[in-house]
Order: sequence, then C-alpha cells, then structure tokens
Amino acid sequence: MPSSFHGVPVAVLGAGSWGTALAIQLARCGKPVKLWGHDARQIQTMQEQRENSPYLAGIRFPANLHPEPELAHVVTQAESLLIAVPSHAFRETLSAITSFLSSSTRIAWATKGLEPGTHKLLSEVAEEVVGSQRPLAVISGPTFAKEVAKGLPTAVTIAANDASFSAELARHLHSGRFRPYTCTDMVGVSVGGAVKNVLAIAAGIADGLGFGANTRAALITRGLAEMMRLNKMLGGQQTTLMGLAGLGDLVLTCTDDQSRNRRFGLHLGRGSSLEQARAAVNQTIEGIQTAREVHELSLQQDVEMPITEQVYRVLHQKQPAAKAVELLLAREQKVETNY
Repeated sequence: MPSSFHGVPVAVLGAGSWGTALAIQLARCGKPVKLWGHDARQIQTMQEQRENSPYLAGIRFPANLHPEPELAHVVTQAESLLIAVPSHAFRETLSAITSFLSSSTRIAWATKGLEPGTHKLLSEVAEEVVGSQRPLAVISGPTFAKEVAKGLPTAVTIAANDASFSAELARHLHSGRFRPYTCTDMVGVSVGGAVKNVLAIAAGIADGLGFGANTRAALITRGLAEMMRLNKMLGGQQTTLMGLAGLGDLVLTCTDDQSRNRRFGLHLGRGSSLEQARAAVNQTIEGIQTAREVHELSLQQDVEMPITEQVYRVLHQKQPAAKAVELLLAREQKVETNY
C-alpha cells in the first residue's frame, strides 16, 4: 500500500456492498476516497467503526477512505464520481447531483441493469441527465463485492466514451490483485451486466429443481446467445460479450451461490414463493425488475429471448418454474448458431 496519499478525491456514491468494495479498492491504490450513502445513520456508524458491518463485516477501511453524509460536499470536492446505487435509483442520483457538478466532473458507474419503466441502458439515462459531452464510463465484469473488498484477484472491464477517462480509472483501480481492462463499447458492457442477472435467476431455478450440470451449462450457453442477439440489435460489439463483461460475468453469477440472483432462483426452484425467496435473500435482487425490462425491450426490438421470456413469466405472471422449463424444451428445432 502507498505510504502517502495525495490528490483530488474520488467520490463513490452508494454505500452498499459493491460501492464500499470499490471505495476500498480505490483507497488501497492510493487515492483519497469519499464514500457517500443516502442513510446518514449508516454513514455515521461507518465513520465510527471504520467498516461497513452490515455488508462487509470485518473488512477495515484504509486510512484514506472517508464516509461522508453530505452529498453536495462529496460531489464538489471530487473530479471523478463513481456511482454504485441500484438501477432504480440511478436517474434519481444523477438528478440530485447535477447542480453540484463542474464542467470538468467525470462520471462513472458500476450499476448493472436497465432503467425501470423505460428499459433504457444506463448510459442513455446518463446522457439524458448530465449530457453526452461529459466523460462517462461504466465498470462491469465478474465481481463479487466481498472478494474485491478482501483483495482477492479480480478483473473488470471499463467502457467509456473518452479513452483518457477509462485509462485514468484503470490506473486508479489497478493493483497487483485487481486488473481493469478498457474498451469503448458502453452498449455491450451495459447489456452484459443487465441480462446476466436474469439468466442467473434461470440457472438458480434449474438447479433448485434438481436438473443438474447439463441443464446449467445449456442455460449459460443459450443465455449468452440471447444476450448477443439483443446486443447486436442495440449496436453493441459482439466481441465484448465474449469477454469479462459478458461471458465472464454470466458464468460467475450462474454458478456461484454468492450471486443473490442465483440464490433467489434456487429458492424459487425449491418451491418458495416470490415473497419467501426475496425474504430469504434479504438484499436487492436486480434481476427481478430487469427481467421485465429486458423482456419488454426484446419485444420492442423484435429479438428472440426465450429464456428471458420464461423468467419474466415466472416472476411476473405466476407461471410455475417447472412449466417454464417444459416450454423451453418443447420449442421447435433450430440451427444452434442462429444468433
């Protein structure tokens, strides 16, 4: 760890597990970091305890990470902002900070999903609220917050509309155990980060039903095909989805029980109701709302996404999970590479 810290702080907005983990990583790399959350009492507790005990208990904050309760102070003190709030709060958070932004403030986010109600990519939302001329970036990839906070080896993708911004973010985050890659495909990175949550619920349901490794592998592979079809229609690069933000994140969330979306699906497959499964996970499950948004977007774009459709029907139309699998298997024959 660097022996001294200097420079303009990076502000992380969102003090959940993922925002806190990214703040810890930035601080470990030597940046002064201010971490803001909407719950002032939680921020005060983090100031006193020097950890985020509800989400990342036992992981101490570096000396240069400072939880702060005042949004205006945090934003005006920083040149770069990293937003890590749930997708349903993304536009609200951007709108809340617009009056505090300088002309040079750059904005990145690590939020995954689509905007509820509009099924817009978060890059579209950001451009609407703060303008497309400002440097914008999205961070995604196969990451669990606790592993990042513990300093376990991790790699991510940073996609930006400004190459110098993505390169700077990569430098701020890069360490011996955290490797960022950069690209310009914000659409592809955004699509991968959203759709994988829906597919993780599908994989969890299948495993909860006891269908085994063959089924899980088929869901991941055909799920990737769905993801690629939607991405192509939206103008993203197909190669992006063969990397960390696509295939990497998909495999992670479909196969490891640290994934809250997969755990939610497991409970459904084992017979729990939606309410029981949600209560058992007891954290934000992005894939529930995202299933609706991706399904509606697929209809809007005339993109075939049968796995996503069945997850949507289970979550929002009360279709039994076993019936969803039956309908998927009963679909007509087709050529595998028909993307």
